[in-house]
Amino acid sequence: MGGAIAMTAIRAASVSAQTGASAWPDRPVRIVVPYPPGGSVDVLTRILAERLKDKLGQPFVIENRTGAGGNIGIEAVAKSPPDGYTIGAATVGHFAINPFLYARMPFDPERDIVPVSLTWELPNVAVVSAQHVPAKTLQEFIAWAKARDGGIVIGNPGIGTSPHMSGVLFATRTGVKAVQVSFRGAAQTIPAMLAGDVTFAIDNLASYISTIEGGQMRALAVTSAERWPTLPDVPTMAEAGVPDFVITSWATYVVPNGTPRAIIDRLSIALREIAADPAVKSRFLTAGGKVLSSTPEEATVYASRERVMWREIVRLSGAKAE
Repeated sequence: MGGAIAMTAIRAASVSAQTGASAWPDRPVRIVVPYPPGGSVDVLTRILAERLKDKLGQPFVIENRTGAGGNIGIEAVAKSPPDGYTIGAATVGHFAINPFLYARMPFDPERDIVPVSLTWELPNVAVVSAQHVPAKTLQEFIAWAKARDGGIVIGNPGIGTSPHMSGVLFATRTGVKAVQVSFRGAAQTIPAMLAGDVTFAIDNLASYISTIEGGQMRALAVTSAERWPTLPDVPTMAEAGVPDFVITSWATYVVPNGTPRAIIDRLSIALREIAADPAVKSRFLTAGGKVLSSTPEEATVYASRERVMWREIVRLSGAKAE
């Protein structure tokens, strides 16, 4: 009954929003992905872009605009005309990490961009190269890492990303001596790990799922509160002996402040309808993520709640970025 009422409310809201935004979209819409091609944000954004094209009748074109922990891409969104033709795939980094990490932010996430809907979440996964690291469990890896004179090299897809913070937190909690090396996304980190130049990563599952399933990478633990459905044999961090390490990466589509509410509502409703499709849910799980949806207000509240946790993690890490 509750589901039927919810869908009726969505359809009613959809009629209202479409009436106010009947002319939108009448040309292709740009989605700015602030990270490189091949990473989790890029992969999952492309899944939604395909469905948005089918639902709203115009192409949703991906533009990868990278740099500064994702700030460059979302700054471009914040400074775009507020007409509904530029959308940003903003993440936990933009709302809850970067404001405490960077000495100066090029945009204010609470003032310059408006959340449309939560889009997905995914755990990070602790991974090692199956060829270069003998450890089969996280505790074996910690012992192996501590026995190495030079410590280990942890790869991450950029300063301020949740994988970067996860790696810092892991080294702090376990006492493993580690050097952090930032790459331009998992597409560069993975070859470095497979070559033996990088020892370890706690990176987005969606970026690593194919190499885990292919046997090139060994998953030691996931950072979700419970085991991930597609990796039922991989323990959580707590089960693997590192408690209080529940971290998920999440994303929300954003538009520039000043975008008409009717356009925001139409896009939000479309995303909610897409997220309700069992085929989309299945595709996201296969890709390593969990599709989400929300109202704009729910996304705003969620981001505010996450800031509290991440502010403390950034403080504990001692990390700073210019």
